[in-house]
Amino acid sequence: QVQLIESGGGLVQAGGSLRLSCAASGRTFSIYVMTWFRQAPGKEREFVAGIKWSGTSTNYADSVKGRFTISRDNARNTVYLQMNSLKPEDTAVYYCAAGRGAAVTTGSTEYRYWGQGTQVTVSS
Repeated sequence: QVQLIESGGGLVQAGGSLRLSCAASGRTFSIYVMTWFRQAPGKEREFVAGIKWSGTSTNYADSVKGRFTISRDNARNTVYLQMNSLKPEDTAVYYCAAGRGAAVTTGSTEYRYWGQGTQVTVSS
């Protein structure tokens, strides 16, 4: 099993920044891809960003390209999501997810392990 613990959410004004962290523990050798998804009230969960554990490939949703950056620290088994120029529409619960796929895909069903989520609220 793999356990994922997110942290770093909070309340920020529009234009501000936050950095989310996702610490993985357990059978981390079975993880090949780490991702961030988000879910706003009344909306479906959507892909935000992902990275191969090797760091050789990343993928971003169009809505966050140029504003968000995903990175990983293999020594700490941690993935980060640096979020800049935040907008009110970025308000959501952000989830870390991990899987064994060969590529960073955007479908939530392809990820087996999920964290509990962290709330990000952007005020206008």
